[in-house]
Amino acid sequence: MSEPSVERRMWALFEPLHAVTYFAPQCAVAFEEAGLTGFWRRYFAGRAAALGAVGAGPVTAAFFGFAPAMVARALPDVWDRISPSDALAARAAGANATLSEVFAAEPPTEAADLLEEAARAADLGGRVLAAAHADLPWPRDPVGRLWQAATILREHRGDGHVAALLTAGVDGCESLVWRAGIEGGRLRAVTQPARGWTDDEWAAAGDRLRDRGWLTSEGTATPAGRDAYARVEQLTDQLAASPWRHLGAARTDRCAGLLAPLAERAWLVVPDDNPIPLRRGGR
Repeated sequence: MSEPSVERRMWALFEPLHAVTYFAPQCAVAFEEAGLTGFWRRYFAGRAAALGAVGAGPVTAAFFGFAPAMVARALPDVWDRISPSDALAARAAGANATLSEVFAAEPPTEAADLLEEAARAADLGGRVLAAAHADLPWPRDPVGRLWQAATILREHRGDGHVAALLTAGVDGCESLVWRAGIEGGRLRAVTQPARGWTDDEWAAAGDRLRDRGWLTSEGTATPAGRDAYARVEQLTDQLAASPWRHLGAARTDRCAGLLAPLAERAWLVVPDDNPIPLRRGGR
């Protein structure tokens, strides 16, 4: 297996720092104290709040991989339960409490400085989610800045990944079926219910990918399907490159070295079998 690109290597290090917001008990408690219960209400309110009190349409488009019906169950109803500003505050408070506890050491000031500089250098044209989060005020403390930077960078890469998938001509459900066909194992069992697609919708997406020659009759990726997905990943990396070009090779390596032990600590909170899908080592 070839070495991961710089862009993917860095994603594998900053994504766990962001992802604690979905899985840590402290994050659930912060939302509950703000009056919002339920995992998916927290997810959609927290991640979409930077856009304001939007309805299901823009969130379905921006989040891409979620079934429209699943998004519509949460939005816009969630804004009757919590305001966007309160959702943002609860999300940040929960992430800060979690990371402060798992790091359990001196504040990660240098890592926060470098990751913030990288996030501020991200090109935001066409990156709706990244731009919305980049527009938020920056915290002053290192842990808060680290999480904010990781959040901007992960949405920046995600926005670019959606663009890359669109150039490949796939929709949200197809993108997940395609990925499951490449990775196999439990990915469908974890991802399909987490994204809200029915069995019929999943099967129809698989049929469309088979018609393109990208899946076999058993649902595994063909060589042509793997090559096409590799092109999507390569384009995703290219679109995620600007923060690391700005830092340069030496400071990017320094940032990676500082983030590695922090990411390892974050994995104490993030489950291995998650639907992001994020795997240890960026697999």
